[in-house]
Amino acid sequence: MVAIQVDSLTKRYGEHVAVDGISFQVEQGEAFGILGPNGAGKTTTLEMIEGLRKPDSGQVHVLGRPVWPDPRSVQSLIGVQLQSTTLFDRLTSRELLELFACFYNRSDGSERAQLVLEQVGLVGKADAYADDMSGGQQQRLAIALALVHDPDVVFLDEPTTGLDPQARRNLWDVIRAIHADAGKTVVLTTHYLEEAETLCDRVAIMDESRVIALDTPAGLIASLGAEVRISYTEGGEEQVAYAHDAQGAVLETLEAARQRGAQIEGLSVRGPSLEDVFLKLTGREFRE
Repeated sequence: MVAIQVDSLTKRYGEHVAVDGISFQVEQGEAFGILGPNGAGKTTTLEMIEGLRKPDSGQVHVLGRPVWPDPRSVQSLIGVQLQSTTLFDRLTSRELLELFACFYNRSDGSERAQLVLEQVGLVGKADAYADDMSGGQQQRLAIALALVHDPDVVFLDEPTTGLDPQARRNLWDVIRAIHADAGKTVVLTTHYLEEAETLCDRVAIMDESRVIALDTPAGLIASLGAEVRISYTEGGEEQVAYAHDAQGAVLETLEAARQRGAQIEGLSVRGPSLEDVFLKLTGREFRE
C-alpha cells in the first residue's frame, strides 16, 4: 500500500520557488529519505506533507486521505519530530509524554509513556527535565513525543543535526528500531550522505527545489556505472575518475601522469557513494 502520495507539489515565497512541482510516493512500512544540501527544499516539503504549511499547488495524500485543505484528520495519524523542539521546562520526560498522549485523547498515557521511553532508550531519564539532558537525549525525547500516540507514519526532520558522531550513531539505532521493530513508515530528511545510505530503503535527492533522483541507495550508486572512484591532486587541482577495474585504472592514471611529466599527490581509491551521484547529477560536490 502507498502511505504517502505527493503530486506536483509547489511552494513559493514571492519570487523564490522553495519547492518546484515535485512528485513521489512512499510505500507503507518503508524508510524513505529526502537528501539534499541546506536550502534544497527538504523541510518545506515535509511541512506540506505534515499539514503544517499549505502548498501553492499540487496534492498530498497520507494513508489515502487528502492532507489539504483540512489537515487535521491526517495529523492524528502521523508523528512529527521537528528540526527544533521547545518544551515545557518544568515537566519531566514522563510528564511531557503523558501530556502529549492526552492531546491525542489516549486513555493509556502512562503505559504509552513507559513504552516509548523504552523504545528510545530514555528510561533512566524518565524523571529528568529536557534542559538537563544532552543534545542526543533531547532528540530522543523529541522522537518519543512523536511516537507516543502510536502513529502509522513518523516524520523526522534532520534528526541528527548538531549531534556528535557517537550520539548520531546512537540515534541511528533508535530510528532503525522504530522502522524494523515497530513496523512504522518513516520519512526523514537529512544532509548527511552516510545517514541516508545507512537508514533508508529509498532516497529522493533534492537540489534547488526539485527531486533530481529517486531510487534505493544501491540503485543510485549503481547508476554511475563504476565499481571504484579514483581521486588525486595534480597541479593543485583535484581530479576524479570512475572505473570498473581499480588496478588497471590506477596504473593508467600513473602512466598518463608520467608521460606528461606531472606530479600526482593524494591518490585515493574507494567505492562510489551518494556523494558521487550528487556530483554526477549537479556538477558540484555535496556539502554536508
